Amino acid sequence: MRERPLSPAARALRRGTAALLALALLATVAALIAREGRGSALPEVAVPAAATKGTELVRYALRSRYAQRRLVQTVVTPPGGTAGRPLLVFLRGKGMDPARIAGDPMRAALTKLGAKAPVVLLPTDDGGSYWHDRQTGRWGTYVLREAIPEAIRRFGLDPDRVAIGGISMGGFGAYSLARRAPTRFCAIGGHSAALWTSPSATAPGAFDDAADFRRNDPLRAVRLGRVRWRVPLWLDAGTADPFKAAQQRFRAALVARGMTVRAHRWRGGHEPRYWDRHMAGYLRFYADALAGCRPAAEAAGR
Repeated sequence: MRERPLSPAARALRRGTAALLALALLATVAALIAREGRGSALPEVAVPAAATKGTELVRYALRSRYAQRRLVQTVVTPPGGTAGRPLLVFLRGKGMDPARIAGDPMRAALTKLGAKAPVVLLPTDDGGSYWHDRQTGRWGTYVLREAIPEAIRRFGLDPDRVAIGGISMGGFGAYSLARRAPTRFCAIGGHSAALWTSPSATAPGAFDDAADFRRNDPLRAVRLGRVRWRVPLWLDAGTADPFKAAQQRFRAALVARGMTVRAHRWRGGHEPRYWDRHMAGYLRFYADALAGCRPAAEAAGR
């Protein structure tokens, strides 16, 4: 059966509908382009290839007894070899790719630091461990007893000069792990650290339950006087960071307990381009602290 030809009115209606759909599509594309343009108002960090010359990205597998799985470790080595260098343990944020963190801004900063540059270890986890021992694995113990010793052994590093820091979830993890080992690290840093003031305020899945939060909360540990760090401390975040209220309370608690912390509030949000812009400052802080670090036993004997 042959199709009945469309009437002139029907053909006109079809052409009009097609034109309207085309205009709607163009308007949508234009809106997306405009929105993307607004989101890119702050430029990405551009690093010349020469600035990262001599750095290397090394990846190897570690079979963890504590996390009960095989975990890939990412290490950035500075120019000039690794023997005798200090170690910076840099913990990733939730779901972040360690290789992305170990990109050009970090590698350029290590190159610029020269002989003071540490080797940087970026351990991996299940993507949302918050770097503490919990039902999904003993993530904190894995970092302290497996990831750090293995990196020191593989690269011939100075076992007495180790610093720890991290981004977002990793910033929480750095202070939480340093709570467990208060004399292990030469410096501790939290960059846009994911901190909370109560179990009810935490992100879904960050902790097993309220008791898990209280056991690992660095703010609570400082307020109760359970830890007092005598090493350089760092906290920074963007002006639009969602964790800034808890970060301010953490800083106030540190100061109230007689600890000195370098705190910075810069323009920006909780986002990679913010961390990229300040990566050189982060690494300079750790390198300076590691250069002047002495083992706790040696310091006590002098």
